[in-house]
Amino acid sequence: MNPENIKMPTAADIVYTLRNNFNSGNTRPYEFRLKQLQGLHKLLADNEKALTNAIIQDLRKPQFEALLYEVNYSKTEVLNTIYNLKEWMKPTKPSKPLPFIMDEVLIQPEPYGVSLIIGAWNYPVMLVLIPLAGAIAAGNAAVIKPSEVAPHTADLLKELIPQYLDSEYYKVYCGGIPETTELLKQRFDYIFYTGNCQVGKVVHAAAAKHLTPVTLEMGGKCPVFIDQSADVEIVARRVLFGRFLNAGQSCIAPDYILCDKLTEQKFVTAAKTILKEWYGENAKESPSYGRIINERHFNRIVKLLDGANIAIGGSHDIKDLFIEPSIVTDVKPTDPLMQEEIFGPILPIVITDNASSAIDFINKREKPLALYVFSTNKTTHNLFLNYTSSGNMLINDTLMHFSCETIPFGGVGNSGIGGYHGKFTFDTFSHPKGTLIRKLDKIGEMVNTLRCPPYTDQKLNLINMFTKKLPPIPGLKHLPTLVVFTFGMFASMILNCGYKYWESKKDI
Repeated sequence: MNPENIKMPTAADIVYTLRNNFNSGNTRPYEFRLKQLQGLHKLLADNEKALTNAIIQDLRKPQFEALLYEVNYSKTEVLNTIYNLKEWMKPTKPSKPLPFIMDEVLIQPEPYGVSLIIGAWNYPVMLVLIPLAGAIAAGNAAVIKPSEVAPHTADLLKELIPQYLDSEYYKVYCGGIPETTELLKQRFDYIFYTGNCQVGKVVHAAAAKHLTPVTLEMGGKCPVFIDQSADVEIVARRVLFGRFLNAGQSCIAPDYILCDKLTEQKFVTAAKTILKEWYGENAKESPSYGRIINERHFNRIVKLLDGANIAIGGSHDIKDLFIEPSIVTDVKPTDPLMQEEIFGPILPIVITDNASSAIDFINKREKPLALYVFSTNKTTHNLFLNYTSSGNMLINDTLMHFSCETIPFGGVGNSGIGGYHGKFTFDTFSHPKGTLIRKLDKIGEMVNTLRCPPYTDQKLNLINMFTKKLPPIPGLKHLPTLVVFTFGMFASMILNCGYKYWESKKDI
């Protein structure tokens, strides 16, 4: 048969098949989930070089960045999931309110069903495989949609995933806007999207038609505040690392700096020395500096430099998709650089007097995915913690919170919905099913007579007493509950006996 005549399955066909397969229950056992996660880790380990090369072909990242921040990071996340899977799958036992003191109360994590994972081009391996690990761990089936903007990586993932994962439950669906649009017409049980806010709104609207829960990992303009207490040379190294990693194409990259004029001058002076140390006299020739993903993004970024006061850098070459690491001063809030997420190697500095004015500046704009504060003053730390809102906040560094698996990574408002990493990825793809298990016993039923007709004031008073919330006693937090429960049990028994005696007399 001619391969060209083979009909490719549609998005609807794929989702229908996955749903039927998921309903078999085969994705739920620990052993199945573990095997698939082990396969995912083996995919990363066996194909480290191929994945790294695909990333380099798509983004011209330095090999160091492609390997460390994508392939190796993904392996670490998958291993962490493997090591903790059995514990994460266990139901948790919350505290029990008084009316349920004799019952079993559980929160059981269960899979949503068929998930859709839409990846992003700027980290085309990590931003697909880490959510996929969470979907697998939680017991879901999944459609994986890599970004078409990173085609070499997308094609490689399409080739590799069926070799290492059970293709009855995990399907890769490649393509551009038409294919993504077709996918979003289908009914999924969970959607996980990484990308920009504009597309995020489209995804959210499509999910809303089916009341499908979503995680939206987007971006925004992540601010940096620097005060005079901070060591500017150290600050400059940490901010420049965050800004120019992956040629500035990171959703949590520092987008602009807020500081006073003196700090700006010190920062620019330090930055000149550091950038020369990192990339040499000509960053274009440095093997440690990346490129812009394509001409469309190149033109958008370069246009932001029109009329700007460029303190460092500014050179660019469209043939090479190269934009020099650039710092811009004398930036006004109304400048083009401040109207959208830059997503490229340009760092504007906006002059602000102090922490309070910086907070006011930040709060007048959309909530950022990350907020960075450089200060040795704990009062300043607390001001930003308590009076700003952001997906995450990092004090005295940039980007590193992304790799801390014990805190959730995610946005708020325009920067996203939901969070993941470590156990939070498992939780994202799990529905916490509250479960109450009661006994069919006579003592319990004796208490239940209080809720049944005929209704009386005595019953109402006992129920109110029975369900009244009492403050915990330090060290003996269950004592008030037990006291009221014991009293309530005796009271209900007396009431029940009295009621039966009254009924027996009435019949005479």
